[in-house]
Amino acid sequence: MIGSGAYDYINVLNKAAEASWTKNEIIANNIANVDTPDYKRKDLDFESLLADALTDSTTKNMDKKVSQINLKSLTPSVYTEYSTLSYRYDGNNVDIDTETAYLADNQIKYYTLLNSMTQEFNRLKMVLNQ
Repeated sequence: MIGSGAYDYINVLNKAAEASWTKNEIIANNIANVDTPDYKRKDLDFESLLADALTDSTTKNMDKKVSQINLKSLTPSVYTEYSTLSYRYDGNNVDIDTETAYLADNQIKYYTLLNSMTQEFNRLKMVLNQ
């Protein structure tokens, strides 16, 4: 985390990228346990935290909303999804096709976040060079 107001977007993007990386690990773990009896699918809750942090602000200006976010409050949590539901007789609720789709979706989000951070740094670099 960088402690300057000029880096507010980068700090939020960094938290989102960290959450996306963690989610990638969780999805990979779900895939690894696709044949484990009684294993229940896990997921990560981050996007709702970020949405709540952005809507809590009274201002309509996105720059101010982002600058007011308490980064410590953006701590994602892992939860077990549908812990009482099972798709199969062995008690497992992981569907391999769904997990691979989630993995592909999450990887696209992760690389998009990295690209957005790179663009933010490039903007700062352009300002400093002028």
